[in-house]
Amino acid sequence: MTTDAFALYGTREAEEHPVKLVAGRLSADLANGNLRTIRYEGVEVLRAVSYLVRDRDWGTYSPAIEDLWVEQDNGSFSVRYIARCKGPDDTRLAISVHIAATERELTFEAGALSSTGFETNRCGFCILHPIAGIAGSPAKVEHVDGGVTKTRFPDQIAPWQPFKDMRAITHQVLPGVSAECRMEGDTFEMEDQRNWSDASYKTYVRPLALPWPYRIAANELVGQRIVLSIHDTRSGQRPANSADRTIRLEPGEGRGTMPDIGLIVTPEEAKAALAARDLLSDIAPQELLFHFDPDAGHDAQAFRDFAAVAAVHRGRSTLEIALPCKLAPASETHEIARQMQAAGFRPTAILISPSVDRQSTPPGSKWPECPPLEQVYSAAHEAFAGIRIGGGMLSYFTELNRKRVPADSLGFVSHCTNPIVHAADDLSVMQTLEALPFITRSVRAIYGDKPYRIGPSTIPMRQNPYGSRTMDNPAGRRIPMANRDPRHNGRFAEAFALGYAIRVMDANIECLTLSALTGSFGLVAGKGEPTIEGGIRPLFNVVKLLSRLAGTSWRGCTSARPSEILAFQSGPTLHVVNLTAEERGIDFGAFRPASQKGSLTLGAFGSAAIDVAL
Repeated sequence: MTTDAFALYGTREAEEHPVKLVAGRLSADLANGNLRTIRYEGVEVLRAVSYLVRDRDWGTYSPAIEDLWVEQDNGSFSVRYIARCKGPDDTRLAISVHIAATERELTFEAGALSSTGFETNRCGFCILHPIAGIAGSPAKVEHVDGGVTKTRFPDQIAPWQPFKDMRAITHQVLPGVSAECRMEGDTFEMEDQRNWSDASYKTYVRPLALPWPYRIAANELVGQRIVLSIHDTRSGQRPANSADRTIRLEPGEGRGTMPDIGLIVTPEEAKAALAARDLLSDIAPQELLFHFDPDAGHDAQAFRDFAAVAAVHRGRSTLEIALPCKLAPASETHEIARQMQAAGFRPTAILISPSVDRQSTPPGSKWPECPPLEQVYSAAHEAFAGIRIGGGMLSYFTELNRKRVPADSLGFVSHCTNPIVHAADDLSVMQTLEALPFITRSVRAIYGDKPYRIGPSTIPMRQNPYGSRTMDNPAGRRIPMANRDPRHNGRFAEAFALGYAIRVMDANIECLTLSALTGSFGLVAGKGEPTIEGGIRPLFNVVKLLSRLAGTSWRGCTSARPSEILAFQSGPTLHVVNLTAEERGIDFGAFRPASQKGSLTLGAFGSAAIDVAL
């Protein structure tokens, strides 16, 4: 059955289908001029090889592809094209590309030339290694000086670059099969993209310690080349891939308690949230997270509005404070406490972090001026006496990993994630779910059993730690770092949110916040915003379900293909979600007595609640 594209994605703008390239046992998808899902005998070797141009806010250009030429035969393929970028002040950049592959070798060459000069934060290749089956495994790194280091891909997420000054990296793909990725034309280094919830290790050109933005001089050719070589020492016949596409689910070992569910309320949306009180009551979240940022112009009126919303909410509330730190923390926190008291607003908890810590401090950059966090937390305990104080980062795990907070005096730690920091295509966004267990395990490795909260974590980006702004998106396209994303309106977001909850389930999360109540990040659309069902976004269904399950016991499930199907069991009910845009057949017979069988088909981004035997 065909489902309307708007119902799935919140937009009828379709992604361009990739071109399947095959050279014997080597295959790749060509999408927007770059290579995705490079496989050998069906096993993913590299997640992507891309030539990217980034602007001064780390936004990614979408170049126009011209003169595309693709040729394939049984044992090889070849691609040529020219990509053109247009920058500010009518500056221009043209990239000439040639991709060629045989069964054992793939080459991606690019030459960039500007007739005007061109400003960029990065211009060149990014190579993505997948994390599934590779995290923690051996790697051999060849450096630009010819030295070789035998090491491992990080298992716990590395805050800084695990490998620098790279010329090549080799890893095992299958027993008897290894892959060497050689990088020419500049100095490369690797960062652990799981910091940003990307499901990859990213090797990129131009070390971050060098200044950015920088300028490519007019008429200066910038040439680079990536060579992927497959070394297969096996002998004998290879087993054939199974044609069975049914995905088997089995009971897992993990058990725990479902987290509380929160919704964020900003001063800009507080009145709309109050008007939607009936829907708030229907969802019945355990927590409301009220956001307060004096640097954004929030003042005493915000607390009067917050008090009105809190009065119709049956659960707890937390005030999230982005502390300006322009005056002494004690002075600023006491002024906020005075305004709260005057408005009659008393939250159950305070989450406080210096405003400046929302911005990223990349490797090689100078840390901004900021009072010691111990001083900030001490001021909060004094100003908000009797209220639980939490800390961490109001931005993403990246910032928490790089600036680890002194948590001894905190009641909980918190951070957010965002899936469109680096890429915004459908596949990349859904793949970020793979990185979440690594994030939560890394937090637990750093902070032990400290109470732990995540969110608000939505597909749209609420704040950009890596540039001066989030990207406006009036046309509703799929673009990185956008403050609005069309998929938030569709079933895509519903599946993403349920997959998110499943992926973080075994981390013993105290509270999970996946949306706002209203607005562009919300469950309820504002006036003039596109929706599917009378102003209620499909995401509403998942948040309501998770809120009703809060505090109940769960049991984990093992999926034969977790990138496509995820599930968990709550009491006698098996909750299943399809993370793909295609129908998937599911075998859940392992949850029923041997005399019974169980199977179903889930549509695109569909979910189901199935009664199974305990």
